Amino acid sequence: MSLWHVLPDGERQEWSLDPFVSVGPLRFGMSSDETSAALGSVRASVRQHDPHWKIACHTYSETGLKLYFAANECLCGVSVDALRGPQVRADGAALVGRVPSELEQWLFDRAESREPFTELFYMPGAEAGSLTLGLVLCVQRAGDHLVTRPVFLPAAAMNDVYHHLPREAWAIF
Repeated sequence: MSLWHVLPDGERQEWSLDPFVSVGPLRFGMSSDETSAALGSVRASVRQHDPHWKIACHTYSETGLKLYFAANECLCGVSVDALRGPQVRADGAALVGRVPSELEQWLFDRAESREPFTELFYMPGAEAGSLTLGLVLCVQRAGDHLVTRPVFLPAAAMNDVYHHLPREAWAIF
């Protein structure tokens, strides 16, 4: 497998999004120990704490996840690696490792059936997000291409998405 190889969906775990509640087996509000148990007792390969943000970031390289924990040690953000993370589906759409413009169009289409200004938003780096899914469609490099690396958030984050997690959560990898 090369550095930029994107796993096909058939080789990924399949997860479903329950907006603001869970991403696959991970429920917002879980402790670090509970998330490890939900992932099959896998432990984080890297644990970083950002004292300014009062957020801990646990990287699970084996499963292609970065999990963010608030000061009270509750899960408050899930970032899925575009190259090797699980495939997460919402309303039947695959969200991981996709062409960003195609998923942005999907969000536009969803927004048309909702009240104005209640669905779509943009981050400072022009990443599209969904207020009803608790989702930001960040991007990640795959060779000479960009593919989607979604970040999922709880309802409490929707008032100020950009400041809910440290800036590195929104960076292009």
